Amino acid sequence: MHMSINELQAKATFGARGLLPSAFCLLLSAFCLLPSAARAQTVTDKMVASVTNGSRATPDLISYSDLVWQLALEPSRPLVERPASADLNHALRVVEDQLLILQEARKLPTADTEAARQEFDDAVGQKLKELVQAFGPRTKLEERMTRVGLTSEQLNAILRDRVTVEKYLDFRFRAFVLISAKEITDRYNQEYSRLRNSGRIVPPLDQVRGRIKQELTEEKIASEIDTFVDGLREQPGTEIVIISPV
Repeated sequence: MHMSINELQAKATFGARGLLPSAFCLLLSAFCLLPSAARAQTVTDKMVASVTNGSRATPDLISYSDLVWQLALEPSRPLVERPASADLNHALRVVEDQLLILQEARKLPTADTEAARQEFDDAVGQKLKELVQAFGPRTKLEERMTRVGLTSEQLNAILRDRVTVEKYLDFRFRAFVLISAKEITDRYNQEYSRLRNSGRIVPPLDQVRGRIKQELTEEKIASEIDTFVDGLREQPGTEIVIISPV
């Protein structure tokens, strides 16, 4: 499995379905449907797969729409009327992994306080802002949502699941990642040794230490998440059933 953190955090539609806070409602109100001249894509929906880690009696279901929405919310991916099988299977893998992480996150108790709910809602609002920025003009995201039949409420659910996954991964991995001074020095030498005696300015280690540490941290987290998700797929109780191949 070769997936980045962003991909793993990229999509699910089965998380919390709470009411939107008023501030977030104002943000989502920007995502009204485009004028009738913008033709929405007609998708014949169907169940594609089910995913369970054995912790709940009812598995989570993945629909064809979930896969189309996953592709539509990837800013760098061109939106086509009929996604290729390879693209749909890419999306399916992402959603499967997402659900396995969500199912692990559900095992943890949640802080059911007003402050905790507000913090979560604020994180969802920030995730929406980041998504809008990733697409550039807001109208580009609006058009994609319209073409694939993705409503503001459904987008809210997706973003809430993204935040749930992100918080779980931070809890599980980020706090425990340690980067040694040797690792930073080794990366510095690897990046800049070829520039010495080239006439180009080589920044001192202290000047780039923070950036190098951050890069090493994200790389180590990504590697640990890859291993973790592979383990989730192989653990007893996990069952992924393909209902309708794409």
